[in-house]
Amino acid sequence: MVFHIQYSLSTEHRDASQARFKETGGLPPEGVTLKSRHHSINGNKGFLIAESSNIEAVGKWIQDWSDLMTFEVTPVLTDEQVSGVIG
Repeated sequence: MVFHIQYSLSTEHRDASQARFKETGGLPPEGVTLKSRHHSINGNKGFLIAESSNIEAVGKWIQDWSDLMTFEVTPVLTDEQVSGVIG
């Protein structure tokens, strides 16, 4: 399953978020593949595209950052997959 994961952070958590990102690379746990990551120019929001068949692993990844950021996680479909949904 592919996920669109949008994040945002407040100004007060910016430095801590950047420090953790530099230290860890923000990499997902085993079972989640990071496909791409995009950040706004001002650095307070962005989104990731990730793939996993393990929703718990995705949840763990988000949980690891939830002290500094808020997230909106949306499962998404490809053109081919949505064609099957809409008939």
